[in-house]
Amino acid sequence: MSANTLVEADIWTVAQTEQGNVVFVRPKASDTVVPIFIGQLETQAILIALGHIELTRPLTHDLLLAVLGKLDASLLQIEINDLVDGTYYARLIVRQGQVDQVIDARPSDALALALRAGARIFIAEAVIEQAGMPVDMIRDVSRQSFGQGIGSVDEPVSSGGSSEPAAGTLEEKRQALETALGHAVESEDYERAAELRDALNRLQGE
Repeated sequence: MSANTLVEADIWTVAQTEQGNVVFVRPKASDTVVPIFIGQLETQAILIALGHIELTRPLTHDLLLAVLGKLDASLLQIEINDLVDGTYYARLIVRQGQVDQVIDARPSDALALALRAGARIFIAEAVIEQAGMPVDMIRDVSRQSFGQGIGSVDEPVSSGGSSEPAAGTLEEKRQALETALGHAVESEDYERAAELRDALNRLQGE
C-alpha cells in the first residue's frame, strides 16, 4: 500500500493520561490506534461534539461551520495526512459549488469540525505506520493510568461520515458534560464552565 494512501477512521476514545489529554484515532477494521495529544480547549470541543450536547451559544467550531454554511460551502472530509518531528498535520476538504478547497488545520480542530459536520475522517497510511499502537496495548495501559475517558476502550465512540449523528443517551451526554466541565474549570475558562454547568443542570432536569 502506498505511504500516501488514506484510510477511513473513527475516533476510538478520548482519555486523560499522565502525559495529557489524548484522542485515539482508529482506522476502520483495524486493530491499531493512533494517539494524538491535544489541549484542554480542544478536548472540551471534541467531548461536547461526541456527547451531541447543544449549548446556548456557538463555540468556535460551531461558528466556523455556520460561516461555511452562509458561504454555501460544506466540509466533506478531514485528513490527518502527515507526522513530522512529532507534530501531526491535517487538512480540511471544503466544497463550495463545484470546487474543492484544501485547508491546513491542526488535527484536533479538524476532528472537532468533522464530528459536528458529520464529515468523514481519514488518516494517512504513513502516519499509521509511524505512530500506530496495538489496541490491546492501549486496553492494558487504560486499566492502569487512563482516568476520564468518553466511551468504552473496547468500542469506537464515533463513526465519521454520518450526516445525522445519533443523539447520545442521557448518561452519555451527562458523562461528556461533566468531563468537559472539569476541563473548563481546570483551564480556568469560567465562562464556558458556567455554560456547561447550565447545560448539565438542564439535562438533569429532563
